[in-house]
Amino acid sequence: MGMLQFVIAGLAAGAVLFVAIGIAMTGSGGVASRLERYTRAGGAATSEPAAGAERESAVIAGITRVMEGQDLNARLSTEIARADLKLRPAEFVAAWIASPFAFTAAAFVAGIIFPGFRNVVALAAFFLIGAYFPRWYLGYRQRKRLAEFSRQLPDTITLLANSLRAGSSFLQGVELVTREARPPISEEFERVVREMSLGIALQPALNNLVRRVASEDLELLVTAINIQSQVGGNLATVLDSIAFTIRERVRIIGEIQTLTAMQRYSGYVITLLPVGLGGLLFLISPSYITVMFNKPPETFGLPTGLIFFGVGLISMGIGYLFIRRIVDIKV
Repeated sequence: MGMLQFVIAGLAAGAVLFVAIGIAMTGSGGVASRLERYTRAGGAATSEPAAGAERESAVIAGITRVMEGQDLNARLSTEIARADLKLRPAEFVAAWIASPFAFTAAAFVAGIIFPGFRNVVALAAFFLIGAYFPRWYLGYRQRKRLAEFSRQLPDTITLLANSLRAGSSFLQGVELVTREARPPISEEFERVVREMSLGIALQPALNNLVRRVASEDLELLVTAINIQSQVGGNLATVLDSIAFTIRERVRIIGEIQTLTAMQRYSGYVITLLPVGLGGLLFLISPSYITVMFNKPPETFGLPTGLIFFGVGLISMGIGYLFIRRIVDIKV
């Protein structure tokens, strides 16, 4: 039992280090976040900080102070905004720290039905999965929201162009988008309108939009608008050209995804099949798997089975990366 406690303590320290590295690797922030609470959708701007301060726990307050002292708050808030999570950075970090322990506790409870889950190796695996899960979920939300935004963007650009042809100003066209479009585009353009109503100029407001969404197509649109505001010209015609370009790009990407679907899913199957089969054998007969961690035999002071296990994982990872690079065709 002492060995199990030692392993759990080491995994806890590793989880904290993992969370710290993950936060440091998040995207860089550019715009000061003092106006962020005013431009978020929903809620009163003046009463929300006071109410939040009353509800704020000592743990969240401490994490917030640490993150602000190391300039991590702005960077993580950008990542959370891109995923459209209704969390503050400190709350997300607290959930991130608690996640591996929650996964480990769930596995330990599930060990009542599946005794293999209470093995030290299984608990360590669930601990690592729990440490990675919040970061994966954040990226998944970002990718899903970005895909939906990119799908709606051509129609939104056409709506803006038609609004300009009808004699409306650009700001009136943006307000029309907030009423006629669907989330997430309507939400993001509504934040642009709010920022401009607070006194921010058009270009900084659009740059903030690009920072939150991180879309190459949106960056092309904002660049064209900024250039047109400086040199003049028919913005409606420019927007039509951009909408056509984006539609063709989306069409080509869809064709590529269709043609490479078999190769991509083959990579998933080849990578996950050995892992799933090993996990299934571990549940059915834990002794069949744990014997590979015994000594002797040993190599370089480690169980030979453990070395073979690591080599196999590394080989599968390299193969998966090669498959991903082959089917990842840039448009």
